[in-house]
Amino acid sequence: MNRTVSEKRAAFRALHQDGCFVLPNPWDIGSARVLESLGFKALATTSAGYAWSVGLPDGQVSRAMSLAYIRQIVAATELPVSADFESGFGVDPEGVAESVRMAVETGVAGISIEDSTGDPANPLRDTDEAVLRVRAARHAIDDCGGDTLLVARAENFFVGKPDLEDTLIRLKAYAEAGADCLYAPGIRTREEIQSVVAAVAPKPVNLLIGPACALTLHEVEALGVRRISLGGSLARAAWGGFMRVVNEIIGRGRFDTLTNVPTNAELNAIFRKIQG
Repeated sequence: MNRTVSEKRAAFRALHQDGCFVLPNPWDIGSARVLESLGFKALATTSAGYAWSVGLPDGQVSRAMSLAYIRQIVAATELPVSADFESGFGVDPEGVAESVRMAVETGVAGISIEDSTGDPANPLRDTDEAVLRVRAARHAIDDCGGDTLLVARAENFFVGKPDLEDTLIRLKAYAEAGADCLYAPGIRTREEIQSVVAAVAPKPVNLLIGPACALTLHEVEALGVRRISLGGSLARAAWGGFMRVVNEIIGRGRFDTLTNVPTNAELNAIFRKIQG
């Protein structure tokens, strides 16, 4: 089945209407195709996972590199793909709009824009400035047809500023500025999640799940969340296995941890099946 870009975007929007779905984050073609083969309904890129794969820390990937990665994942799968587009790759709203138009042209079904600055001394943009950037992204998407889903992220909890009241103010402002889906990475408790869902209702909420969150898919759905992202967790899991093996080799001169990894035959069988 070769779905058009419009069909993928329509399918992606439909996923946000009811229930709750998991949106895993591949960092390369292989991980994207395996996730598709396992039955996931959509995928999202991961800025962190991709950065590590090219030898960079998160936040240091250029716009050109990010767009090339997004194109690669979009081309690798028949599933809708949502782009982790960091803070929009623009110093001002006009720059964000230009970058978003370029991202839409890759065929993505969704684009997320965050309000972080990358400056540890001042990690969050002023709310008014962030709203202008969300609005610029909204206008850019509308100029391109309007069917790409816009996700706006309040990064308070992610950058060490866990102020729930300010998070809610930001998310409501971003919803009013045209965001289709709202996202506050780093919230963990039931109370925090319920507060975010209530604040932006009826618009859908994305929840980032990591190792510190003990909630199940069904519990998250019961809280009113529409989708769950894994962020860089799958990439970290892969790197974790890699580091355990090489640290055993370097530190103890032992190779027995290699017995726990898939064999060549097993991996070849997976990709032959995917290849058809």
